[in-house]
Amino acid sequence: MVSVLASGSLGHRLAVGQRTLEASLRYETLGNLLNRFLSSRRQGLSPRTLKFYKGYLTRAALVFGPDVTGQDISNFLNSLLCSNGGKHSYFRALRAFYNWFYSPRSGYGLSPQDNPMLIVDAPKVESRILPSVTEEQIDSLLKLTDNLRDQCIISLLADSGMRLSELTNIGAADFDWHNCTVKIWGKGNKQRKAPFTKNTRSMLQLYLTDNHANNSNVWGLNQYGIQKMLKRLTCSTGIKCNPHAFRRGFACNLHRKRLSTLDIMHLGGWQDLSMVLRYTRSITFEDCLKHYREVEQPASRIT
Repeated sequence: MVSVLASGSLGHRLAVGQRTLEASLRYETLGNLLNRFLSSRRQGLSPRTLKFYKGYLTRAALVFGPDVTGQDISNFLNSLLCSNGGKHSYFRALRAFYNWFYSPRSGYGLSPQDNPMLIVDAPKVESRILPSVTEEQIDSLLKLTDNLRDQCIISLLADSGMRLSELTNIGAADFDWHNCTVKIWGKGNKQRKAPFTKNTRSMLQLYLTDNHANNSNVWGLNQYGIQKMLKRLTCSTGIKCNPHAFRRGFACNLHRKRLSTLDIMHLGGWQDLSMVLRYTRSITFEDCLKHYREVEQPASRIT
């Protein structure tokens, strides 16, 4: 156990390792710190990311504050019963807070060298090959979908690699038919353009003409509605086609066509190359194996 409640002359106190602090004072300080941290992030992060920070830092209250050591944080992370992926989420939230707290931006005048996260090792996360939708699977999905709206959604996801939140908020006026691009609001409330093909343009124009879509949401669906539609397709076709599988497929398919990782990064709206490399890494062995088969040695010459 990382923490226990104990009784003392100052009332209930919270023990973390060998340290004890008055609980009421600690939580009052935590509330102020958390609000200041979130306020410092509010201009550049999406509501979803702010919710992530608030949730994980609130649950990590035992190791959130000015008197926490790196060993305290390590002990806390090791004590968690969740998966390593869950532990890594706690680690990322705590790292973001302490990097801010021990920087000049916080206004507390603390030395960055005293940041306890400097000696905390990130929990190792399993490196799994996550599903990505191939071009052959996209063709199958389009053939098995008899609804023009759903066909447009599938084709646009495949062409652009956009996120679910970006797709959901597209309005009719956001399309640039001449350049085959659409304006979307990405992570961090940043506007960008996403590309699509001429085939998708034809489908979209037909759909918008028939449905008189409005300028706030051309699909008439929220995020949950789109996820539910794709889940039904997964169940009926056996093709894992959640929104992020399309995003991974977008990166992998362009990588196979020899586009540079820099091009893929800009087209898909990633902030750095690391995520592109992570997504395209899953196809490296498959492509290498294909090349291997092409130059495979003939049958054994042993007689």
